[in-house]
Amino acid sequence: MTMREHHSLAIIGAGLGGLTLARILQNHGVDAVIFERDASRDVRSQGGSLDMHVEAGQRALKDAGLEAQFRRIARPEGQGLRIVDKAGTPYWNEIGALDAFDRPEVDRGALRDLLIDSLEPGRLRWGNTLTHIEPAERGHRLHFGSGKSITAGVVIGADGAWSRVRPLLTPATPLYTGISFIEIGIPDAESNHPEVARMVGHGSFMALCDDKGLLAQCNGDGRIRVYVALRMPENGLEASGIPFERPADARQALLAYFTDWAPELTALIHACDDSFMARPINMLPIGLTWEGQPTTTLIGDAAHLMSPFAGAGANLAMWDAAELASELLATPRPSQAIRAYEAKLFTRAKEAAEESARNLELCISPNGAERLAKQMAIYGAAQ
Repeated sequence: MTMREHHSLAIIGAGLGGLTLARILQNHGVDAVIFERDASRDVRSQGGSLDMHVEAGQRALKDAGLEAQFRRIARPEGQGLRIVDKAGTPYWNEIGALDAFDRPEVDRGALRDLLIDSLEPGRLRWGNTLTHIEPAERGHRLHFGSGKSITAGVVIGADGAWSRVRPLLTPATPLYTGISFIEIGIPDAESNHPEVARMVGHGSFMALCDDKGLLAQCNGDGRIRVYVALRMPENGLEASGIPFERPADARQALLAYFTDWAPELTALIHACDDSFMARPINMLPIGLTWEGQPTTTLIGDAAHLMSPFAGAGANLAMWDAAELASELLATPRPSQAIRAYEAKLFTRAKEAAEESARNLELCISPNGAERLAKQMAIYGAAQ
């Protein structure tokens, strides 16, 4: 009789949350393995830069024993932020200090590589698409698209917006927020488009007005990543007719949404390369909870998907991982650890989701620049 592969804990998804959880548990000798659907780390782009909060992402990296390595790849100057309206009128100008590490930026890909490289061989299993889970004598039996199956005592869903683990806990599915992004980018901006690079600076740049936005950020590789934000109905991107497969025509279609915006702002679209990615922005219901299960829980977007307008997604995922690891290590009973973790999870996720929803409505509005600048002043006064 062939012995079936068994692990004490299976993590589904090699995003920042799943990787952080595996790293912390590895450091304490726990048999935790990640199963990831992608064939390798390089299959797809990992997106732009993230600001790592002291109390969340940075705390998790410290728990993972990676604080020093993180500081070597972080960009404190990336904390800068400029906010303007469609005429280019400035409403906020914050310059990131080189010695400030309260919320330094880091490229998502670089951070993910740091976490992947910190794992022992065999801890991360690429090319494993979870198809379904069923009860088993020793916890759960997980089935993968390759035909492989394993058993695991505890299963953690770290598999993002369309989680295959979430249905074990709740029927909730993502909802459309009313906002869609089209991601574009300007490679080697400082050399190719120095005037655009000067406008964006080393941090983030937001032009907000007329229920639209041009959101730009400087990445560590010199690329300026731009998110064209549009308020539109669900499936509006498909109905818009923007021909993403024809880059020159797609640029013109995007520019048509910004005909009365200042030329220095629309230069963000004129200068972009031929890569276009449509991203409808979805969210899970605010305040989502579920009836606790003794050997299953969720972290990151699988638990609390929200728009990026609170800057909380990656930080929350890593914070979730650190909190869950702490609880699992503190007690031999997974059910008790999961119950304690979820009690804190539900509270912080609800608060962040409420902030995200408020900020989305504030930014993508008729006078988004003015409203966001006022909110930033309130944040500053509260610190």
